[in-house]
Amino acid sequence: MILAIPSPLGVALGIATAIAYGFAAAAGARLSRQSTQWALGIAWLLHAAVLAHGLVGSEPRFGFAPALSVTAWLVLTVYAVESRMYPQLKVRRALAWLGAAAVLLAILFPGTPLHVTASPWLPLHLALGIASYGLFGAAVVHAWLITRAEKQIRLATAEPQGGVPLLTLERLTFRFVTAGFVLLSATLLAGLLFSEQLYGAAGRAWKWDHKTTFSVLAWLTFAVLLIGRVRFGWRGRTARRVLYAGSALLLLAYVGSRFVLEVVLARPPV
Repeated sequence: MILAIPSPLGVALGIATAIAYGFAAAAGARLSRQSTQWALGIAWLLHAAVLAHGLVGSEPRFGFAPALSVTAWLVLTVYAVESRMYPQLKVRRALAWLGAAAVLLAILFPGTPLHVTASPWLPLHLALGIASYGLFGAAVVHAWLITRAEKQIRLATAEPQGGVPLLTLERLTFRFVTAGFVLLSATLLAGLLFSEQLYGAAGRAWKWDHKTTFSVLAWLTFAVLLIGRVRFGWRGRTARRVLYAGSALLLLAYVGSRFVLEVVLARPPV
């Protein structure tokens, strides 16, 4: 395994971001809610700078770890918006640790250079795919919150005036699933119709490799979930299990295949 070496500026920004996230997570219990939000906001901005440097710097790179980093940043973005509407959401510390881990992983594995001969539409194609990752990631976080709330109710440890109602969490979960499904559909359609144009000289026609296979399986799983929700009223544990299965398949599609190529096989993806 050969580790790629990111730029010194990228390393410095990444370490500063991880420290900021770590401070927000570790000190969150001792700070006021407003102070914690400020700390998390600073870390979020530093994270955005790290992503911008990696994607549009002197040598743009992308891979499984940057994809996870972008996903974590998008999930934190969703939380920042939702926390304004639902102050009861209490996942700041968990998301801060998630952000720190994602940034540090991206420092160790910054990915491979993007195709210089690729179409200018390739960044949009990648953005659609990673945005779907972020939305499904947000759905998974909400599903986990539902599971935690149900456990607290069973153990009679739920706070009387705290937390977001379960029906609200469930409704938000399926909104994210629906939006993620739309973006994933657009990503697959673009790959099917414009694969050769997207990758320029490095382009190739649509083929059933591991990434494509897992992506289509994930799409089918989410389609089944949405149909089951509308047609059969799926909810609760059944719906969450299907959501987790689809998310795992989607994670294997890009992150999993790139991890194998970049780390296990130590060669650039074709």
